[in-house]
Amino acid sequence: MIPLTLAEVAEATGGTLVDAPDPQARVTGPVVHDSRQVTPGALFVAVVGERVDGHDYAARAVTESGAVAVLASRPVGVAAVLVDDVLEAMARLARAVTARLTDTTVVALTGSTGKTSTKDLIAQLLGGQGTTVYTEGSFNNEIGFPLTALKAQQDTEFLVLEMGARGKGHIAELCGITRPKVGLVINVGTAHLGEFGSREGIAEAKGELVEALPADGVAVLNGDDPFVRAMAARTNARVTFYGEAADATVRADDVRFDELQRASFTLSTPGGSAPVALKLYGEHHVSNALAAAAVATECGLGVERIAAALSEAGSLSKWRMELTERSDGVTVINDAYNANPDSMRAALRALAAIGGRGPEARRTWAVLGEMRELGEDSLAEHDAVGRLAVRLNIATLVAVGGREAACMELGARNEGSWGEESVLVPDADSAIELLREQVRPGDVVLVKASRSVGLEKVAAALLTQDAAGTSTGEAGR
Repeated sequence: MIPLTLAEVAEATGGTLVDAPDPQARVTGPVVHDSRQVTPGALFVAVVGERVDGHDYAARAVTESGAVAVLASRPVGVAAVLVDDVLEAMARLARAVTARLTDTTVVALTGSTGKTSTKDLIAQLLGGQGTTVYTEGSFNNEIGFPLTALKAQQDTEFLVLEMGARGKGHIAELCGITRPKVGLVINVGTAHLGEFGSREGIAEAKGELVEALPADGVAVLNGDDPFVRAMAARTNARVTFYGEAADATVRADDVRFDELQRASFTLSTPGGSAPVALKLYGEHHVSNALAAAAVATECGLGVERIAAALSEAGSLSKWRMELTERSDGVTVINDAYNANPDSMRAALRALAAIGGRGPEARRTWAVLGEMRELGEDSLAEHDAVGRLAVRLNIATLVAVGGREAACMELGARNEGSWGEESVLVPDADSAIELLREQVRPGDVVLVKASRSVGLEKVAAALLTQDAAGTSTGEAGR
């Protein structure tokens, strides 16, 4: 964070200094909400969570770890800035700090799927151009968003922020904290249908990003998604499209894939064209790469530099299409961080392509858990995933969980699955037992579910079963 005195922190947050002998003491370290991350000079934020109350660790953060003070909602016996609402105060502090970043380009992005992968690509592209701060993983909520913004310093050239949305108005609130200059909307899918009710509702919420852009800003939009394309009418900023559409200024030509579904193509931009060979797995990463390239173009990077950076880029976030080849030839695709209908379809298509066709085809396993937050469409969406697995000739579907998983497995059976081509198991441990008994050398295993299901345990078990395996995925770089 930009160094601030405790008096300045109190002013920015609307708080009151207590037990602070020196109001001019400066916060020179990071702002953190985990006491284990406190370093000398830090500001510790005492967040009250479901299981842990940060106030219980506040005194230790100051006396033992060297924090200058605590942002808290009640006295903690050490120097503190007391506020009514810690999360709101953290947002106010982030707003005050980013307002001082006059030479920083703030890039914000949102979408139903692909946000984190695209954000990782943007961070790697812009990181080669100048000092870049970006959202780690999917830390894009009311805690993670301001904490990421508060990492920026005066010499930060690019601040790349991923925006999630709990409901209408949330993205507008986030934009009010950081005032983005470049806004990217990737897509409008079916994730979080339970919260928004319809794709139209999702589009309404995601479009708050482009509405917040200034007139001298730029909205980078997926020209192939009609819901996103329509957002061009909702912004005063300049609009640029990427994708396959005729008016897309950033596009991919001559797209082809290798046996592991890694794409190669010619990247075309207003500044020329250059070859790209992605290290990421899956057809969906072509669109993610174009989105990142479009943002990088608007931030002043030339096409040759963009293409070279895309060709070297990997995943900065764990459990997202991490492909590992075990020494016995089993390929494990760990995509267990999260799931929704669109990302499930993309992962299944990648699995089918990696498995191949014909006499040389490899046996494929789709170990799929339940997808959350789909509301009244949940059963239908799980049924559709099960049916798609059959249509793609996935050898075995292992559905993990309760009611929704049962619907997924039933969808596979109704589509034509027979014998042991689809199996329902109650939990991750049961899936692990099944796979350990039946997976054989040369098989390809995809593991995917919503984050709360915990199927990363299945992927970990498959990899520890053969600890001598050689990784060819991003996890091994």
